[in-house]
Amino acid sequence: MDGDSVVPMEPMVDTPAKTELSKSAENLSVSVDQRLKKKGKRIVRGLSKEGLVPNGSQTDSVNTPRNWKNTRRPRNGFGRGLPKKGGAGGKGVWGKLGSELAEEEDIDRNDPNYDSDSLDNGEILLTTYIPEASDEELRKSVEMIILEYYEHGDPHEAILSFQELNLKDKRHFVCQLAIEIALDHKPSHREMTSVLISDMYATIAKQNDIATAFDSLISNLPDLILDTPDAPTVLGNFLARAIADDCIPPKLITVFKEKAETELARQTLARADTLLSMKHGLVRLDNVWGVGGGLRPVKYLIRQMHLLLKEYISSSDLKEATRCLLDLEVPHFHHELVYEAIIMVLESMNANVEDAMCKFLKSLSDAVIITPDMMSRGFIRVFDDMPDIVLDVPLAGTILERFVSLCQKEKFISDELVRKMPCRGRKRFVSEGDGGRIKEVTQ
Repeated sequence: MDGDSVVPMEPMVDTPAKTELSKSAENLSVSVDQRLKKKGKRIVRGLSKEGLVPNGSQTDSVNTPRNWKNTRRPRNGFGRGLPKKGGAGGKGVWGKLGSELAEEEDIDRNDPNYDSDSLDNGEILLTTYIPEASDEELRKSVEMIILEYYEHGDPHEAILSFQELNLKDKRHFVCQLAIEIALDHKPSHREMTSVLISDMYATIAKQNDIATAFDSLISNLPDLILDTPDAPTVLGNFLARAIADDCIPPKLITVFKEKAETELARQTLARADTLLSMKHGLVRLDNVWGVGGGLRPVKYLIRQMHLLLKEYISSSDLKEATRCLLDLEVPHFHHELVYEAIIMVLESMNANVEDAMCKFLKSLSDAVIITPDMMSRGFIRVFDDMPDIVLDVPLAGTILERFVSLCQKEKFISDELVRKMPCRGRKRFVSEGDGGRIKEVTQ
């Protein structure tokens, strides 16, 4: 045969070994294809739920986004596409959004963070805790409350404010600071302080607290006297008033005397002992600080102003005279002081008295202790009473003109007020036709 002739091949006979290999390879390829197809379907289904791939679309390759790796959605294809546990599951997460505001319904007692002393057993009671203030903070708070009390005058309101403070072992500090502040104020404020201490007894402070406060004040007298020269006398008044109000026992004075080391302390205790040993002393101590200016009788005020002016003429002490006037606490009655001062000048007929009174009135006017209205009212009262004054003091007209001119020169009275001064009349005899009568001629 030719070389290009086809030689028939013998049919291949499958041996049992070859048949088993071919079947296993075929099954393996089928199972791999099926798994790939199922996985592809799951990926497409998940992406279609996210809107990345349209439903039912076939793609040869799927470019999954990077954040798909961290998604919390179930990957078994049977979920609703929602995050696991509502977004609260997983390690290191904080729970659902807003879950910190919701009350915990289920408490796991096996939780390591479970607190057996929680409020669920009903044995825990919540109370407001006020931290204890330092001495400086307490001083500022108490001082503010006392100064407000001087304005409104309601001791009950002040006590309520003190109760809001966490005083603990510093209750005596309230009484001590109240008296220290009162030392720098006028008698009416000292009276209010005594009333406050009396009302604080058994509510804010006890006997021991008030006694401790006085003990500290007596020990601090060398420092208190620097700002208040009459501190021993004033503190003695406070001590006697507290005993009269039954805030502390009378034997406390004897206890203080036994351990008194300074002369100032002995002066204070002697003052308190003297006030308590007076006849009807406990009753009189109700007015140890005097009566308020508006409650005093007018005759009493006039007498006090007259004595004040006489003392000033003899001592020429402006500061003391000013202090005595302020202690009367009657700014609405200062025109009486001006009136009494001018009358004293007219009756004295002394140039030195005129100069002293002019200096005193000018000092009060410059300090606005006597207002221009009070000053004018005092002068006008004298002008109106001149016809009666001249009967007792014939030269009153001349002296008044000289004193008014001196005050005008010092510029604490107005020119309008000077024009209101009555002109001094003069007496003269007329002709015989008038019958020898004496005529009053007004210039």
